[in-house]
Amino acid sequence: MSLLSRRDFIKRTLAAGVASGLVLSGLGKAAEGATITPRGTFYDLTKCDGCKGLKVPRCVSACREENSFKFPKPAEHIEYYWPQKKKEDWQDKKDLTTRLTPYNWTFVQHVQVKHNGRTVDVFIPRRCMHCDNPPCANLCPFGAQGKTPEGPVIINPNLCLGGAKCRDVCPWGIPARQAGVGLYMKLAPRYVGGGVMYKCDLCYHRVKEGKIPACVEACPRGAIAFGDKEEMRALAWKRAREIGGYVYGDKENGGTSTFYVSPVPFELIHEQLLAQKKKQPNPTAPGFPGMPVGVGNFLDSVNGIAGALLVAPLAGTFAAGYAAYRTMKGEEDHGG
Repeated sequence: MSLLSRRDFIKRTLAAGVASGLVLSGLGKAAEGATITPRGTFYDLTKCDGCKGLKVPRCVSACREENSFKFPKPAEHIEYYWPQKKKEDWQDKKDLTTRLTPYNWTFVQHVQVKHNGRTVDVFIPRRCMHCDNPPCANLCPFGAQGKTPEGPVIINPNLCLGGAKCRDVCPWGIPARQAGVGLYMKLAPRYVGGGVMYKCDLCYHRVKEGKIPACVEACPRGAIAFGDKEEMRALAWKRAREIGGYVYGDKENGGTSTFYVSPVPFELIHEQLLAQKKKQPNPTAPGFPGMPVGVGNFLDSVNGIAGALLVAPLAGTFAAGYAAYRTMKGEEDHGG
């Protein structure tokens, strides 16, 4: 079997296992007979100025306001999760807007890059890239994540146990964990689980209604476009040609539905982001992603393929059990 056909086989197997889990758990449902066009986002970094003069960029404020009803509401007392003596608790940092947290799903990074003899200020809105073949979803052992027909990759907080495997395999380490909330609190809070993972879901509740994400609507400079994914990709490359610029997100992690265009190489942006991260009080803390150019997809590695094949049936089984439990309770769960 050729490498290409092996990958196709793996992807089809994963799609079948994870998709069945998504349907059973309530994620990824589409209206019967509906034709859904995947959506994408285009960020024109020549237009973004980080909303100069404002303490918090408008896209960030809009995201927080629109999605606050999805934010975690942890228990007052949170146990350390076994077997580790640590926990990720962001309750006292709910107002933090300079990195990704369970309460802040987008933020704007700012770097100064020297290129072609000049210094260029670049502002980069950051959040989940909503990948085409997301390793976070395909490697979640509980089927708590999935790629929706509309394009967003979402997490079902009612299924997630906060194991953070999704963050480990994400090239940008996007998902943020909050302890003291979620299914594990009902099962065995003293011995299992780490909470729930949170991230941007592209305002999925709005997208399903034909609306645009809150961040896109709030941008005062038209730096964010949202629409048909292929149209967004075409717009990004067209803009890059116009300014002699660079595109990020088209090839990274095997392809995403988020496209950035910059007047300077993303390699230089990535260098500056890593330099900023090293100067932070805790450089190893998650939530401040770089922009590694051409980064590969973990699912294309030997370990990724093996892990995904093992996880797919487990995820489907776990999701099926959860769905059965909800049915017996007479409840309905849409997860987003």
